Amino acid sequence: MRLKLEIQADLENVTDLRPLSDDFDYFFKVTCTSCHETHSKPVSVNRVQEREVSGGKHATAHFVWRCGNCKRESSAKFDPSTPVCPYSDSGKFAELLVIECRGLEFVGFDPMGTWVCNGTTGKSFEVEFQDNDWVDYDEDARLPVQINFRGSRWSRA
Repeated sequence: MRLKLEIQADLENVTDLRPLSDDFDYFFKVTCTSCHETHSKPVSVNRVQEREVSGGKHATAHFVWRCGNCKRESSAKFDPSTPVCPYSDSGKFAELLVIECRGLEFVGFDPMGTWVCNGTTGKSFEVEFQDNDWVDYDEDARLPVQINFRGSRWSRA
């Protein structure tokens, strides 16, 4: 099943919110599609790191997980044809990424980690959310800059 993650944030005097690099750890809540158990803690998934899938001939995935309840192994792999989309649609939901899931479904997203965005003059800012907020000052533009992460949603891609 291909899942699409959309995010929503209020942007003030910034655009192009995106992960710092391709080697970024995304934190997702995961549910087993077999027994419907939801893992108690967010799991980390990285576009660069791949792991072997059991039983597959040299098959790999970006995330391999064994459900603690039913013991079924599941996996997820980022779609290489769909790059991460920078977010600029302030206040609206917009696609961030697409991931192929087998035996699991992602049901939540935590924006922890280092992100980057651009100010109105093109100045780049590193963003680390504190309670879903980030605030700074763009000295080049002489404007306050801020982001309020409002939420995310998963849907079929």
